[in-house]
Amino acid sequence: MYNNILDVKGLKVGQVEDRNGLTGCTVVICEEGAVCGVDVRGGGPGTRETDLLNPINMIQKVHAVVLSGGSAFGLESTCGVSKYLEENNIGFDVGVAKVPIVVGAVLFDLGVGNPKSRPNIEMGYRACQVASDTKLNQGNFGAGCGATVGKIKGIEYAMKGGIGSHSIKLPNGLVVSALVAVNAFGDVYENGKVIAGVMDDEKKNVLNSYELMKNGVNKGGFSIDNTTIGIVATNAKLDKAGCKKVSQMAHNGYAKAIFPIHTPHDGDTIFTMATGEVETDITLLGSLATEVVEKSIINAIKNAESIGEIRSYRLRIFYRSEEHTSELQSRFGISYAVFCLKK
Repeated sequence: MYNNILDVKGLKVGQVEDRNGLTGCTVVICEEGAVCGVDVRGGGPGTRETDLLNPINMIQKVHAVVLSGGSAFGLESTCGVSKYLEENNIGFDVGVAKVPIVVGAVLFDLGVGNPKSRPNIEMGYRACQVASDTKLNQGNFGAGCGATVGKIKGIEYAMKGGIGSHSIKLPNGLVVSALVAVNAFGDVYENGKVIAGVMDDEKKNVLNSYELMKNGVNKGGFSIDNTTIGIVATNAKLDKAGCKKVSQMAHNGYAKAIFPIHTPHDGDTIFTMATGEVETDITLLGSLATEVVEKSIINAIKNAESIGEIRSYRLRIFYRSEEHTSELQSRFGISYAVFCLKK
């Protein structure tokens, strides 16, 4: 197992980013088509073709799901994905052509890098060209390139978000995975503790956005510079209604790892893709989806790297490690950072 979304056979992931403009896009391709559902929450979503995924509507399968930066401008990247798929004869056969079914969602990262740099047709096309079924980068890649978290005090006190993935395989062969681009208004938690979010004025410690809100802090925070978007992928046999239910339950993973979540300033969205190999119970499947989404969010944070003045979890841990270096050097002859690596 790769321990990421590529554990679901039949999927490929391509990611392209603009390191100068600090934006990018991620595409998950299923050439044979995957049954798909979606659940959109939060007050500021930006999506493509989500109405098509309503269980009452005709089309049953999608050929690609796109996660993109660039706010509404980034939806243009989905057209590049559609172009690539058509050129490669992938799509829904309507007789006179094969129409690629491409759905997607965007996050807001315009305030981090160059607001004129946005995922476009060319970027979406290139993401398809580099798509792989064996390699997936996490952190500052694809839609996670310009992602940030903890913005109640403004972007200058935020920390770096990113893109992360995690998967679970059960003895019966069921695989449930997630891929999440984490760009939240709120903080990110692991085991009940904040690991990334709004920083104090000295940028040494992470504060608690909820507690700040209760004390009346909202400087720069109540903006639209947010949105966490993700995909649950599984080899389970599901119809579109089942996929939608899994997406609904998977939002619990958002709620376990991010708080505040689903605010008027986020457009949080989860797609579920099912390739149809293993019979399973939806209650179990939705619970597994909750776990992989939560862990994908944590992986996104732990794999992210600092950009400019926006610090990452890794850099914060490094700074904290320096405080313990003297003690550990005297006891073990190594720095705290090396100690952690050895552990």
